[in-house]
Amino acid sequence: MSSNVGLNTPRGSGTSGYVQRNQSFLRPRDPIIPTDIHSQKHQPRQPDQEILKHDRLREIEVKVFDMQVQLEDDDVDEDEIEIRTAALRKQLTDDITDSQTGVRDLKPHQVHELAQAKIAESEKLRKALGIREDYEEGSHWRRQEERSMAARNHPVDN
Repeated sequence: MSSNVGLNTPRGSGTSGYVQRNQSFLRPRDPIIPTDIHSQKHQPRQPDQEILKHDRLREIEVKVFDMQVQLEDDDVDEDEIEIRTAALRKQLTDDITDSQTGVRDLKPHQVHELAQAKIAESEKLRKALGIREDYEEGSHWRRQEERSMAARNHPVDN
């Protein structure tokens, strides 16, 4: 028995009396206090354009592969399969535009697509509400505070 930890005696407890540390306990860390005002502003996650491009090209290749398998099952000549798949690949590549996929259609693991949809949604909302692009959060309160300071420093005589 050490450091007043555990049972006085393991008799009748149905245990060996061995005490071990709780490995799952997370110790609280010192809170990180940001000193820079810009670090407190919300910055949306920027999607990786390379990953988005890769996903779009992968979707094209899946469609081309499905067509190729279908043509092989229909016993079409290899040269004809190559011509048709190349034509489909070219058509789909030409049609590749940043299609606006709804957020509801996206799955949780598609973080880059979700980030792109969220940025587009925020931009649409900003335009709908008529908020300027150079708007800074809290600028209204700052201007109001400057006016009240100016009024205190220069009182108007009647």
